[in-house]
Amino acid sequence: MARAYQNTVKTKLAAGEAVLGMSVRMVRSADVARLAKTTGHDFLFIDIQHSIFSAETIFAIAQTAIEIGVSPMVRVRSIDDPDVSLMLDNCVQGIIYPDINTAQQAQHAVDVCKFAPLGKRSVTGGYPMFDYAAMPLSDSIPLLNDTTLVGVMIETVEGLENVEAIAAVPGVDVVHVGTNDLLVDMGLAGKFDAPEIIAAQDRVNRACAQAGIVSGCGGNRSIERQARAVKNGARFLTTQTDIAFLTSAANAWTTGLRDAIAKG
Repeated sequence: MARAYQNTVKTKLAAGEAVLGMSVRMVRSADVARLAKTTGHDFLFIDIQHSIFSAETIFAIAQTAIEIGVSPMVRVRSIDDPDVSLMLDNCVQGIIYPDINTAQQAQHAVDVCKFAPLGKRSVTGGYPMFDYAAMPLSDSIPLLNDTTLVGVMIETVEGLENVEAIAAVPGVDVVHVGTNDLLVDMGLAGKFDAPEIIAAQDRVNRACAQAGIVSGCGGNRSIERQARAVKNGARFLTTQTDIAFLTSAANAWTTGLRDAIAKG
């Protein structure tokens, strides 16, 4: 198992590809991983910052996801979320930290998620992602460091002003723009085409390129704007939430059906 274990997202990013993630806020079944795979998503963005998930539910979703090549990521509650190591020890392959404003906070994120020498993560044995097989630490530690993604979100003007230093922290893999929150902090709520937010995404893209890591774009729920972000350098994208996918498809169906009925 250990030889085959990989993080699909990190593999694709290393090959220069863009990756797409489904934000999960409502679905509690592990089948959401299968839906993500069928709909062309590379990862799950399980959002425990804004939704309530139990540890057991996250574990069940993550177990299914890694077996079918969908990378399970969790956006945690804050930089101080106490459950990060627990989730990483139990099949979650990436942690996305919201509202990162300084390089010191980014370093703390790495410290929690990565084993020495990169970080300070605590070691255990019998990892479920290795089918609980015994593995020497000399094998498991580098493999888990390699397959664990650390993402930090820029959601404030302060974070944007410090993005070059944040992106330069060793062990950070992705700097992800939280477009909605950043717009609110800029006093431009909902203005997704404002020159200021386009310039902010471009600045993050440049900082990541300079640091040799990946930039991401989140909260920007438009195919056209997401495509523009990728063309301009972002490669880690959250497409839509499970709630929005369900409601939009259901609404399109019922509206279409009622229109067809009305036409006789």
